[in-house]
Amino acid sequence: MSKYLIINADDFGMCRGANLAVMDLFKDPNSPLTSSTIMAPCGWAPEAAQFAKANPELAIGVHWTFTSEWGRYRWAPVNSKNTDSLRMDDGYMFYESDEFEKHADLAEVKGECIAQIEKLKKLGLNPSHVDNHMGSIYGIETGRFELLTVAFDTASEYGLPFRFPGNIPDEMFDNAMLDIKIDKDSVKGIFSQVMDYAKAKGVAIPDFLIPNDWEGPQAESYENFKEYMYNLYRMFPDGAVTETYMHPAIETDDLKGTSGCWQRRVWEYNFLKDPQTKQHLEALGFKLINYRDLAQMKK
Repeated sequence: MSKYLIINADDFGMCRGANLAVMDLFKDPNSPLTSSTIMAPCGWAPEAAQFAKANPELAIGVHWTFTSEWGRYRWAPVNSKNTDSLRMDDGYMFYESDEFEKHADLAEVKGECIAQIEKLKKLGLNPSHVDNHMGSIYGIETGRFELLTVAFDTASEYGLPFRFPGNIPDEMFDNAMLDIKIDKDSVKGIFSQVMDYAKAKGVAIPDFLIPNDWEGPQAESYENFKEYMYNLYRMFPDGAVTETYMHPAIETDDLKGTSGCWQRRVWEYNFLKDPQTKQHLEALGFKLINYRDLAQMKK
């Protein structure tokens, strides 16, 4: 039984270190990276979009961004008007997803989704898909699942796949990367409605979304992280399309000045750069695909 894997590099355009990593991994035939998404509000988005323009065969999309989580590096909405509910008093986006969810006006969210896509298109991107920074548009922090209708509506209007899992295994509720704050019954209760809505809108989605977690010994060393990832991939389901995502970056001054956990992003780059990783995935029987492939498969 075939099993398919999408590995997406989130945060393309966030900083120079991220750009150097993603561009290098895409050029490396021994890397398993298949897709990436650009953060339109960030300073290095133009370079990322120009790279996408120069390499149209790649699956590079839009990383819808509604949070600005770092203390020393901040960004604001792309849209020049009707964004009051998306900003803190200092003009920047909220630090955390729950703050965004509590304040967000749906019409302003929709306008910002469109503005971010259009900005990157003007910079040269032909987007392959859309996903979401810190999961803010999922509504899983406060239960504002109506945000998902904005995401699916906009993805449908542009004819783009959207990162949202068709299934959610029980163990994902404990995954700190997903950071689901709503109780399991509430999430599962809304899940079938979301799936019906995605189908009605003709939006392609992966069957599973299984990111790595940083809670545990995998955070103690690169060797532990690599072993943890190899074991995690062994657990991915057969007969399905699974997406996982990372935030690879090369060690640069801007990365180190932005994030206190920058070393993890360097480990993720090293992991995706290691030819043994792709060999391991192939030995497990995975077929590596990207989001353009997913769009065709789900037609």
